[in-house]
Amino acid sequence: MSLNTRFDEFLEFPNDFLFKVVGLAQKELPDLVMNVLQQHAPGDYSPKIRASAKGTYHTVSVRVKVDSKEHIETLYTELGKIEIVRTVL
Repeated sequence: MSLNTRFDEFLEFPNDFLFKVVGLAQKELPDLVMNVLQQHAPGDYSPKIRASAKGTYHTVSVRVKVDSKEHIETLYTELGKIEIVRTVL
């Protein structure tokens, strides 16, 4: 499934790309995000976690080395499949 993005027009690859994953404030969110990243872009990552003002959501921010536009699209799609994730930026 192609998302038909234009990342390849604006980025050079390989690239360190920042993903922000917003999900329900559950303790397993960072682990679920990291599991997907390790499957599709193995590496040594340092996720940053921030709580929303009301504490309902957490944002997991991770900079990932990506190789192509398709690589970014795959990561967006797979991260979005996590049940407690609400959006991927």
